[in-house]
Amino acid sequence: MPESSCQRPVHDLVREGYARVARESSSCLGAGKPTHGCCGGGATATPLDPNALAQAIGYASDELAATPQAANMGLSCGNPTALASLRPGEVVLDLGAGGGFDCFIAGPKVGPGGRVIGVDMTHEMVSLARRNLAAYRERTGLDNVEFRLGEIEHLPVPDASVDVVISNCVINLSPDKPQVWREIARVLRPGGRVAVSDLALLRPLPEAIRGMVEALVGCVAGAALLEDTRSMAEEAGLVDVRVTTKPEYVSTLLGSGDTLYQQILAALPPGTSPADFVTSANIEARKPV
Repeated sequence: MPESSCQRPVHDLVREGYARVARESSSCLGAGKPTHGCCGGGATATPLDPNALAQAIGYASDELAATPQAANMGLSCGNPTALASLRPGEVVLDLGAGGGFDCFIAGPKVGPGGRVIGVDMTHEMVSLARRNLAAYRERTGLDNVEFRLGEIEHLPVPDASVDVVISNCVINLSPDKPQVWREIARVLRPGGRVAVSDLALLRPLPEAIRGMVEALVGCVAGAALLEDTRSMAEEAGLVDVRVTTKPEYVSTLLGSGDTLYQQILAALPPGTSPADFVTSANIEARKPV
């Protein structure tokens, strides 16, 4: 289905923003600098090490040690691979794969008999992820990860072809979230499951924040309400939908002095905090057999 004229500018803004993140990530990592702040959504008063942020939101140290350094850009808001309880031999699809971070975490879990497909709409991110493949193969001895260019509203994957769909802080960026959930249901095999980490809203954001380009690219302005997220998954035909809030991500960024969250704080009503409006959430569901 072609995109409407109101959707295309959102895609263009997101694509431009994450193309810049990919370019800056390569530059910063090459110089040995911390990724988050330098290459993340917003600079911080005390730059966060991307591995420290990853551990704070649920990644294990052994998972991080086996992942190519350039793949972790500090852009995660949860650990969907842990949520998915991946098993050997499964086919996994990662929506908005970025530099390949979660794909490289998932690869050893599904093993040589499994497959991980990462999809991203940004040429620069796909190129970065494909460059990271050599380090992944060297560290793991596996050749079970691939990356495809495509939009998550129109996945370049056949019907009923994957066991698990994961995504990390990406669905909020889509201007057509119901279509994303329909695509998830389409590509899942009967009995397949969904494990998504994303940002969601506890209550509507003020208009001033919804209009901030930085907040859109930073995964806040485009986030859906928790109850709407549940409804979209159910309307797409998924069942056993569970949404669990994880407030520690927003607390971590607030404590770091992240400039985006400081801008959001300044635009909120007095006496309120970004944590009153925004939360990280785990979203689980399955496709009926």
